[in-house]
Amino acid sequence: MPMDAREIESMIKAALPDATVEIKDLAGDGDHYAATVVSGAFKGKSRVQQHQMVYAALQGRMGGVLHALALTTQTPDN
Repeated sequence: MPMDAREIESMIKAALPDATVEIKDLAGDGDHYAATVVSGAFKGKSRVQQHQMVYAALQGRMGGVLHALALTTQTPDN
């Protein structure tokens, strides 16, 4: 069963409460999304670490229920 964009956003915001999250359904199938996540929690972290934080927020759903997520992360001052 595909994930809803609101569910993805909710999970990310639960893990990163200050985050601004924008989700786009790329294929209209609930399996392929693009997400832009802006959070102060990313400050001082590498891009890889930032992405790992978002993937952790999704609690293992990447590659399973959520097939593809094109991810852009940044701090509020970027």
